[in-house]
Amino acid sequence: MSTTTATEKAPLDEVMLAMDVVDTLRHRQDLVERELLGEAREKQLIDRLREIYHQQGIEVTDAVLAEGVKALDESRFTYTPPKPGFGVSLAKLYVSRKKWGPAAIGVILLLTIGLGGYFLAYKPFQDAQVEGARVELSEKLPAQMDALYQTVFEETKVQQAATNAEALRERGKTAAAEGNRPGAEQAITQLTALRDRIRQAYQLKIVNRQDQKTGFWTFPEVNTAATNYYVVVEAVGDDGKALTLPVTNEENGQTENVAIWGVRVPESTYKAVEADKKDDGIVQRNVLGIKEYGFLDVDYVMPVLNGAVTRW
Repeated sequence: MSTTTATEKAPLDEVMLAMDVVDTLRHRQDLVERELLGEAREKQLIDRLREIYHQQGIEVTDAVLAEGVKALDESRFTYTPPKPGFGVSLAKLYVSRKKWGPAAIGVILLLTIGLGGYFLAYKPFQDAQVEGARVELSEKLPAQMDALYQTVFEETKVQQAATNAEALRERGKTAAAEGNRPGAEQAITQLTALRDRIRQAYQLKIVNRQDQKTGFWTFPEVNTAATNYYVVVEAVGDDGKALTLPVTNEENGQTENVAIWGVRVPESTYKAVEADKKDDGIVQRNVLGIKEYGFLDVDYVMPVLNGAVTRW
C-alpha cells in the first residue's frame, strides 16, 4: 500500500473511531458523570475510554478520544428529527407513495376520463345541439316558411290564399325570432296544409251506392223545432279515387279527416236529390260542386248551406 493511500484513509479511520467513541458513550451512560464539569469531566472520560478500548485490544490515541467526547457534547453524530412542516409532510408523503400511489393514480385516471369525456365529447355535442337549434330557428325554419309562401303565391288563383299565406309566414317568423319552436313549426304545418289545399282538384259527388244513404235529416239540439237536411258526399279526384279531407262537424266543432261526410243543404236541394234518386234508383245529377286547382273552396253547382257533419 502506498504512503499516499494510507494518508488519505487516516482521517476517515479517525472519524470512524470518534463516532465509535460517541456510540460507546451513549450506550454507557454510567461513564458520563454529569456532576463533573469542564476539563475534569473530559479527562475522566478519556481515561475510562482508553481502558475500555485497551481491554478490547484497540489502541486509540488521546486525540481521538478527546474528539469523541467533544462530539458527544456537541451532539455532532446525533440525529435530530426535523420539525413538523410542509416540507416534512411532502417528504413523508413521497416516502409512503407505494401505499397511496395506486389509489391516487386510479382517481386521477377516472377524473381524466370523466373530464375528457365531458369536454371532448359531451360538451361539444351539447354545444352542437344548441347551435343546430339556433340555426334551425334563425335560418332553416324561416327559409322553409318563405319557400311555402312563395309556392302558394305562385300557384293560387285567389288573393285570399296569398293573404292567408303571408299572415301565416309572418306569425311563424315572429315565433322563430322569439325562440318559440312549437309556434314556428305550427306555422309551417299550416302553410303546408294551405299549399296542399290549393293544389287539390276534385269533384264533390253525392254518394250513389246501395250501402250508403244519399241523404238524411235531423233535428238540431239547439232548435228542435227546425229541421236540418244533409246530402252525403265524397271527394273524387281526377284519377277516380276518393280523397280523405279534413271536415269540421258543426254539431261538436271537431275536425276529422274523413272520406264521406254530410253537407247541409236547403230543403229544396234535398227534395231535388231525393226525387232524382226515386226516378230510377240512381242520382243522375250527382255532382254537388267542383274544387279546381289553385282555388281554396268548392264551387257548388247546387244550393248548399254553411255546415257539415261527419257522423250520423
